[in-house]
Amino acid sequence: MRKLTVLDMKRLSPKQFKMAKKTPLVIVSDNVRSLNNIGSFFRTADAFRLEGVWLCGISGTPPSAEIHKTALGAEESVWWHYFEDTMKAVEALKDEGYEIWALEQTEGSVMINDFKVDPNKKYAIVLGNEVNGVRQDVVDTCQGAVEIPQYGTKHSLNVSVAAGIIVYKFAETYLCCKQKTM
Repeated sequence: MRKLTVLDMKRLSPKQFKMAKKTPLVIVSDNVRSLNNIGSFFRTADAFRLEGVWLCGISGTPPSAEIHKTALGAEESVWWHYFEDTMKAVEALKDEGYEIWALEQTEGSVMINDFKVDPNKKYAIVLGNEVNGVRQDVVDTCQGAVEIPQYGTKHSLNVSVAAGIIVYKFAETYLCCKQKTM
């Protein structure tokens, strides 16, 4: 078995990426402080061709050497927007017809394996601060919360790992149902 090269994989150029049909999902970063985590959001958003990354509060923004270190240039292809306050970002997304979900452990949260993505809807997933998670007032404005079950002694994942898991859940639905149009 031979490993594939970048040429074998026929990757999109940044220009082609910007013009390509996107998975109707936005990552919302609620005060994520690590620039490496922000870079990872960009790289994940690029991998699954998401509509964008919305950075809020203390979340860093490009250009940044630390973001670039993990994004590997995805900050140049993925559309992003900055908001001083996450609530303003959430309200703007709601106004654009997005269904907003927090990735958080809450009373009544839906376990990821039970969460059903409607391929006819647009979504935004709010990812929280590395220590405090998604702010309570932001959780309160979301349609609900999705939780990743965990079985060890820790009850948290690195936010960039959690982002990869939840984005795959959405992309799996969209790519399965709409692969021919992507």
